[in-house]
Amino acid sequence: MLTGQYPFRHGWVNHWDVPRWGAGCHFDPKHNPTFARALRTAGYRTAIAGKWQINDFRVQPDVLAAHGFEDWCMWTGGEGGNPKSNARYQDPYVHTKDGSKLHEGKFGPDLYTDFLISFMKRHRDEPMLLYYPMALTHGPLIPTPLDPQAKGKMPRHRAMVRYTDHLVGRLLGALDDLGLAERTLVLFTTDNGTAGGVTGRLGNRAVKGGKGRLRESGCRAPFFARWPGQVPAGRVVPALTDFTDLYPTLLELAGASTPKGHHVDGHSLVDPLLGFGDKGHRNWIMAMGGGVARQRDGRVIPARPRADRVLRDARFKLWVTDGSPSRLHDLHADPDEQHNLMASERPDAVKARDRLVAAAATFPSRDAHPRYDPLPAQPWDRKAR
Repeated sequence: MLTGQYPFRHGWVNHWDVPRWGAGCHFDPKHNPTFARALRTAGYRTAIAGKWQINDFRVQPDVLAAHGFEDWCMWTGGEGGNPKSNARYQDPYVHTKDGSKLHEGKFGPDLYTDFLISFMKRHRDEPMLLYYPMALTHGPLIPTPLDPQAKGKMPRHRAMVRYTDHLVGRLLGALDDLGLAERTLVLFTTDNGTAGGVTGRLGNRAVKGGKGRLRESGCRAPFFARWPGQVPAGRVVPALTDFTDLYPTLLELAGASTPKGHHVDGHSLVDPLLGFGDKGHRNWIMAMGGGVARQRDGRVIPARPRADRVLRDARFKLWVTDGSPSRLHDLHADPDEQHNLMASERPDAVKARDRLVAAAATFPSRDAHPRYDPLPAQPWDRKAR
């Protein structure tokens, strides 16, 4: 989402918790342009709040400025050798321009939201970009200020979802109160499906969380847009989209330029967002990755030469495992992905399989390694195994 590139291109295919594991790896602004930097260059005031586990603020206290953010209020992530940094909710350990510290008696999600509302108030007459990778909803499952008596997994999960909704409501209310709603596009999405220990419902169907997996319950995410007077309200748009599309969408709306030499895999969503056709510019979307990265020769690298991935269109989904197309599912008839149609002679399945296999064949034969100049060794660095 930050770069507009698929993981096979920029190399962050697998999870690497930089503040916890380090080993010189980091999201390097020298090699990874972000949408925030592009909008900052175009004259936007930029802020970020929430979570960011791809740099270590002890080693790079001002790295968010290099990524394009002029102000920040961030949970640091769980830092190796620093147990107090694990707190993101009650008594959170938060990094600002004044450094990192515990905020006793505070609830982290309130701090992050208050910071963004304050930023809006200070810059209400200027163009702004606010990026909020929310700490909620994520384990550890806890009671919240609205549901302090919540006990047990599902009651606490519901409480955290409710509090997420409460915070979004606060932000939208602030936009209304400041008279900014009609000049502000709000996009709401999430990075993955619910954790595996939680079961929810989609219509009349029970869906077990699939976080970290390539089935739909792991990689299908909600996507909402709000912009009164610009984005038609109440529509469900069938356009296909994945996270790479956010970068070109934001740059187009802001009148910002893509850095020279930076390849963008995404496609702008401006037309379907503004109601100029519902199909968008995509015939397929893609998700990939899973698991923890490896270390080799002093570098962090993908766990495998070619991570498993899935491609789908509006109806059919292709799995590519161990580098080869392996499964095809009709998501309309088989939403739980139980029936493999790779050998099917159904004309619609054959057509979809051929189209998606051809798309997968355009990807590189090996995934890139993360792009970074190594940081100095630290005591908490994870050792190669």
